[in-house]
Amino acid sequence: MPDTIERLKPAVLLIGTYKSTDSPRFQLRGTGFVVGDGLMVVTNAHVLPSDPPSADSPALVVQVRQATGEWKMRPARVLGTNAPRDLALLRMEGPAVPAMRLGNSAAVREGADLAFMGFPIGGVLGFSVVTHRATVSSITAAALPSPSAGRLSEQAIRGLRGGTFEIFQLDATAYPGNSGGPLFDPDTGDVVGVMNMVLIKGTRESALSQPSGISYAIPSVHVRELLERHR
Repeated sequence: MPDTIERLKPAVLLIGTYKSTDSPRFQLRGTGFVVGDGLMVVTNAHVLPSDPPSADSPALVVQVRQATGEWKMRPARVLGTNAPRDLALLRMEGPAVPAMRLGNSAAVREGADLAFMGFPIGGVLGFSVVTHRATVSSITAAALPSPSAGRLSEQAIRGLRGGTFEIFQLDATAYPGNSGGPLFDPDTGDVVGVMNMVLIKGTRESALSQPSGISYAIPSVHVRELLERHR
């Protein structure tokens, strides 16, 4: 896997907002990764700012790691989202970056050994791409059943309205900073999913303070659908 990590790391980006009067000026919101023509970036929809953009709101930006190891900030804009699957597709400015290749998520089986990249716990560990191994514990419905209608979570209700779909349950501990990062085959580097720390687990705070040792990822087939709609 070391060769795969070295090859993929340049395609893993910081997603956040920038405003010169904020402190800090750059606010990390999650992880993203480059696909397609080298200028398209995949992340989670919940990573994006929730307020409508205005003249006074912080700018949406990505940060790309340079060959020197420094991070270079670039403006980005939203091309489209898939809210029920919590996915977003961005387009960044500047020169193209080597892109990750999307794999066949339908071929993933329970028990498969995969890996994911991202920025766990935000900048607490520094802005360094971190890689973790993960086993696919289960392939299950995203809208989990609840004992009663009164105990249905907001995420579950959104899932039911959007139609249930399969999600990868992983035997690995990830944190909110991992949201939007790639889940990939450690041998080929093909991306088979997008890490998600909110869709099932609840708030950022609970995922950070009470990590369950279980994480989730959205199958990459839904990324393909999003890309097809915005070619």
